[in-house]
Amino acid sequence: MHTAPLLRTAGRPSRAAAIAFSALFAALLAAGSLAGATAASADEAAPEGAVTWGVRTASNALGTARDNFAYAVDPGVAVDDALVVTNHDDVPLALDLYAADAFTTTAGQLDVLARDTASNDAGTWISLDRESLELAPGESAEVPFTVAVPDDATPGDYAAGIITSLDRPADAAGITVDRRLGIRVQLRVGGVLDPSLSIEGLHVDYAGTFNPFGTGSATVEFTVRNSGNVRLAAGQAVAIAGPFGMLRTDAIGVPELPELLPGETWPVTVPVDGVFPAFWVTASATLSPRIPAIDETTVPPAVAPVTSESGTWAVPWALLGLVLLVAAAAVAASLLGRRARRLRAEREEARVQAAVEQALRERETTPPLVG
Repeated sequence: MHTAPLLRTAGRPSRAAAIAFSALFAALLAAGSLAGATAASADEAAPEGAVTWGVRTASNALGTARDNFAYAVDPGVAVDDALVVTNHDDVPLALDLYAADAFTTTAGQLDVLARDTASNDAGTWISLDRESLELAPGESAEVPFTVAVPDDATPGDYAAGIITSLDRPADAAGITVDRRLGIRVQLRVGGVLDPSLSIEGLHVDYAGTFNPFGTGSATVEFTVRNSGNVRLAAGQAVAIAGPFGMLRTDAIGVPELPELLPGETWPVTVPVDGVFPAFWVTASATLSPRIPAIDETTVPPAVAPVTSESGTWAVPWALLGLVLLVAAAAVAASLLGRRARRLRAEREEARVQAAVEQALRERETTPPLVG
């Protein structure tokens, strides 16, 4: 694990701050690279607030046309590299440059800490040749930098970004807009890698239906933690089954887990429809982790799947109510039928008794025949 983990709960920006920084980033991290934004060309009028410059990796012995900077290095090793900044505007451009730790946003993208937020790991290992840059219209400049991995750096993955920043003066509301473009820096420090994801706090809630013969729905929630020292992505599968695995229902369209840096967490909520109320149901979540390759020549090792389960009651109340209603109706019908038969028997007995009594009276009042 890292000597100073890239992101801990106490050191991570607030949700509001992260959203604000992400908005200012102008899609810097799309498609796995901070340098994914498109700049306005010099012969077009740049709209207000547009990004009018671009950044890319330099072509050198480390590679050409790279999407980002990625290094597999050992502790104590330094790497020299460079980025290229181009002014696409028709006016001069003055930019600030700095490096900072990266983190995964709530949208699942990589962002970097703001300049006034202290970095703890890879952001502090990067030394830029300069902290500011002035470019004439259409001019490009190569900015050298060095990544120096400390001797005591622990094995595993680290992430940072090299940022070019353009400050705009405060507006009437006193808000200063910081527009940024940058490129991510991925480092894998050599040593024993420990790829590990864990599922925490898994629980399931079941909601039934008023249809006695219908199925209900369930919501499965859990938190995924990267508990190892390597950044990991993962496929996800969620299912719900009754006792002994019967009446299984698989969730459809469960999104993949974004790449998580060591120590980061990701909340997951999965709705599952068509769940049969089998009195007790068990939800299972399975992750299929994978280690993103640090370069094209390295094949990352496979990681064993991770599974967690939790159960809850799924009582078919509507069906039980119908069964009870039918049973009550059957008991009532039986009782009513028995009462009706008893009443008929009593009436028949009364009729026979009346007939006997009438016959006796007639016999007593009839004079005997004289022979």
